[in-house]
Amino acid sequence: MKQRRAFTIVELLVVIAIIALLVSILLPAIGKARDQAKLTQSMANLRNMGAGSDSYAAEWNDRQFTLLEDNIAQYADNADQAFPAYRNAHNGINHQGVILGWGYVRAGFPPAPTGDYLYFEWPVDGGHPETRGMVQPIVFSGGGYYSGEYFGSFRLINCRQWNVYMAPKFYDEIYFAPKDNVVRREVEKQGCFDDPGEFCAHDTAMTSVLAKPIWSSYALSPAAMFNPNVMANPEKGGWTNPWTMPGGFRSPSKGQCRYPSLKTHIIEHHWLQARRSSCNPNFTPGTFDEGACEPWYFNHSWESNPATLFYDGHIETVGVRKAERADARVTTQAGFGLWSRDCGNWGADGYHIGASYDYANTSFHVLTTDGILGRDILAD
Repeated sequence: MKQRRAFTIVELLVVIAIIALLVSILLPAIGKARDQAKLTQSMANLRNMGAGSDSYAAEWNDRQFTLLEDNIAQYADNADQAFPAYRNAHNGINHQGVILGWGYVRAGFPPAPTGDYLYFEWPVDGGHPETRGMVQPIVFSGGGYYSGEYFGSFRLINCRQWNVYMAPKFYDEIYFAPKDNVVRREVEKQGCFDDPGEFCAHDTAMTSVLAKPIWSSYALSPAAMFNPNVMANPEKGGWTNPWTMPGGFRSPSKGQCRYPSLKTHIIEHHWLQARRSSCNPNFTPGTFDEGACEPWYFNHSWESNPATLFYDGHIETVGVRKAERADARVTTQAGFGLWSRDCGNWGADGYHIGASYDYANTSFHVLTTDGILGRDILAD
């Protein structure tokens, strides 16, 4: 009988080395494919939001999403006085708040509510002053966190007033980008993706009666939600406080967009593409992980490349480098840039630029000069 020859140690080591080499070649490719799949899904989310925006505009005479009465500034020149004055002028009826949706009551949710459902509507004439900021496109000044400064309806893309045109559930996965792991982890921890209600009553600790909502991964352009004269370029007088401007809060029509292929409409609010870390240590406390984490924002790194929907309906990733180069070119030629440096008391710091990672210096999308009439990038 023939004697069977076994593998030698050298031969086994060669096979193992070849397998290890193949794994080292394939793993990055698999990782890139997974990364690309998540980006593709985020772009699909944006496409669906664009369709929802078109549906909203079709029903509201081409108007863009708004939560404010057009002439709210006629009641007073600031939010603290305007909303109570509105109530007095309308026989005790408050200005409409942000409707988050119907939600199933959970056992042990404090305080114990009555009935089977809760209707989540934050009042704008009482409670925390922050609630008055939620109905404004963005709040330019305030006295701290609960004033709502830097916040506004541009972050509420999943509230009921608009989500009925897309996915009518506050915690639908369409509103949370696949790579937004910090935010998605919080939603999943609270079980809100699986909750059958329009809104999910969760038990995250906070000082108000209701647990603070978990905001969407996507954000509208607040500059485009104001009267274009609010963020006018310096040659036209520069930024004007919308509370002092007649019709300052009147939302423009989508048809007013002068550069639809260059003006951003909806963007990934957090730094998700080419991200180096999840949490920005410059925010203390943060919104997530019991105050331990606040995600980096899309404008906090030169390497950030957020998926973006434009007003003409096309979707692409817009690098912060590209936006900064475009802004520098226009500044050199026109004397002012593509984003407004004089909004409220923010100045050149703009939208949280001071919290950036690598000296990124832009507030494109958020503070676009001339609002919906302006541009965020230039044509290639």
